[in-house]
Amino acid sequence: MNKTSPERAISTIPTLEARGVSKVYQTGALEVTALGGVDLSLFEGELVVFLGPSGSGKSTLLNILGGLDRPSAGAVYFRGDELTQFDDHALTLYRRDHVGFVFQFYNLVASLTARENVDLVTEIAINPMSSDDALGVVGLSHRMDHFPAELSGGEQQRVAIARAIAKQPDILMCDEPTGALDIKTGITVLQAIEQTNRELGTTTAIITHNATVANMADRVILLADGHIIEVIENSSRKRPEELSW
Repeated sequence: MNKTSPERAISTIPTLEARGVSKVYQTGALEVTALGGVDLSLFEGELVVFLGPSGSGKSTLLNILGGLDRPSAGAVYFRGDELTQFDDHALTLYRRDHVGFVFQFYNLVASLTARENVDLVTEIAINPMSSDDALGVVGLSHRMDHFPAELSGGEQQRVAIARAIAKQPDILMCDEPTGALDIKTGITVLQAIEQTNRELGTTTAIITHNATVANMADRVILLADGHIIEVIENSSRKRPEELSW
């Protein structure tokens, strides 16, 4: 990973900002600090990798930025609006209208085809692309009428990505999207994520413990024990097909 970025300037317009964000979980008499005063900005159109071991706070931070959880202290802003002041209904609208989620386990409905799984999002989104177009972006036009059980793990993950991007979100949040996949399949999934970022301009955040994936990012956020310990700007982004692990 390189420390400077002369070839591709990162936008100076923030999509998301976290200021002093902390998260403390109470387990009986025990307090567990998952995040301890995180300051962070994610900028328009960039691809960021959150890198760190299990328990470093990566998923907690992503869940707070995505409106799935609330911080114990601090503030989160989406294009200047303070999410931490939103009520539950407003947070639901934020997630529905602005954020696409991709998780390690695909969360597809087994009784629905690939197209029908994507339709679940297009039916509630404000300005969706068609399910057929979304599946085309991830290279699954030929598999859209197949059920999850008829698809490989990588194909199921790509359906999950199609479902996330079909609403044309401002932000795509991916939590260990290759964690359950072999190398070849994982690279195919990363290609779909990278293409979404590059062609649609979607601000993209990927959580991983795989340091190799960091080479495809504009910036790498290193976390440990609930704190950001380093931010690295790559001088150039590698394409997923150039990665190996």
